[in-house]
Amino acid sequence: MDLESHRFISYFEPEQATQLCQLAVIEHFPQGAIVFEENQVPDSLYLVLSGKVEFSKQTTPQHYQPIAWAKPNDFFGEFGVLDGKPRSARAVACESSCLAKIPRDRLMEILERTPGRVVLKIFDRIIHYLRSTTDLYINQVIHKQKMALVGEMVNTIVHDFKSPFTGIHLASSMLKELHPDDDTQEWCDLIQAQVTRMMAMAEEVLEFTRGSATLHKKKIDISAILKRFEKLNRIYFKEAKVNFEVVAEENIWIEADESKLMRVLQNLTGNAVDAMEDRGGYIKIMTRADKNWLYLTIADNGPGIPELIRERLFEPFVTYGKRSGTGLGTAIAKSIIDAHGGEISFISELEKGTTFSIRFPLHSELDSEINRELETPLNSASEY
Repeated sequence: MDLESHRFISYFEPEQATQLCQLAVIEHFPQGAIVFEENQVPDSLYLVLSGKVEFSKQTTPQHYQPIAWAKPNDFFGEFGVLDGKPRSARAVACESSCLAKIPRDRLMEILERTPGRVVLKIFDRIIHYLRSTTDLYINQVIHKQKMALVGEMVNTIVHDFKSPFTGIHLASSMLKELHPDDDTQEWCDLIQAQVTRMMAMAEEVLEFTRGSATLHKKKIDISAILKRFEKLNRIYFKEAKVNFEVVAEENIWIEADESKLMRVLQNLTGNAVDAMEDRGGYIKIMTRADKNWLYLTIADNGPGIPELIRERLFEPFVTYGKRSGTGLGTAIAKSIIDAHGGEISFISELEKGTTFSIRFPLHSELDSEINRELETPLNSASEY
């Protein structure tokens, strides 16, 4: 947007608006550039013409907590301009931004000659900003409290379940020794795999609540992982009356943490099953390779994701109409995919279904080989 049409300029009479535009200095800030530091002496008011600016408070020597954001047509730095006290937060351009900078001393001279209605407009905006910042802060406090509570609960569960899980594992091992037939061996292997998986899932929730996760990446064949996932969930899908199908190309290798990748698949398919509410349906997983990426889609014909939560779907504790669950499933899935350098998105239509599109970097040793084999570009995952 241009400076003359900015909200702050529109508050003033034409003569004063012209003076402000003449005083303003246009500056460009690349992504990550610091506009000003916390506790810095204020010297200007900033008008956002393009981009986005994040404000954060330093909580530890290495960590800043975001508290607010400014977008085009917003202005910031007014508190320091009005009271002359040091900046209360750090301002950083979280994307390439264009700002108009108005010097404090000249702005104060103009404000002293400004009619009262102009000052009221400015204060009305400041009050609105304080309300929104307060709401954001309260939500962050509640979020931290929820994460701490979930962490404590999961920690207790992990501790209490270790003993019975160990007993189940030992019992299944003894059954394998006593009954060497193929069916018993297969069912005991499934019991042990599910027990190990349950412990891993609890540990992953615990890691998420703490904000720290460790990846144990190795070279894995995605088709083999999907076959194993289908085997572990065969009874689950059958009981839910869900037709589960996997269409995966062979010999597509990625470097990933297998247990965490299984958690992504479980969370996304589990959400689909819950949404179907025992009415049945289908879930289809497809994979393809395109240049340096693996594309994986998870499509269902469920009721679709309500519009009310679509924009916040990957945030913790976001859920809608579910009989159970914490609302952490998609947030954990996204955090795992992000940690692997991948991306996740979705499209959804009410009463028609949802498709999640995930892309993972291919294993580096295979990038060039696959690029040579691909004669024509493949469609993206979202077009399957």
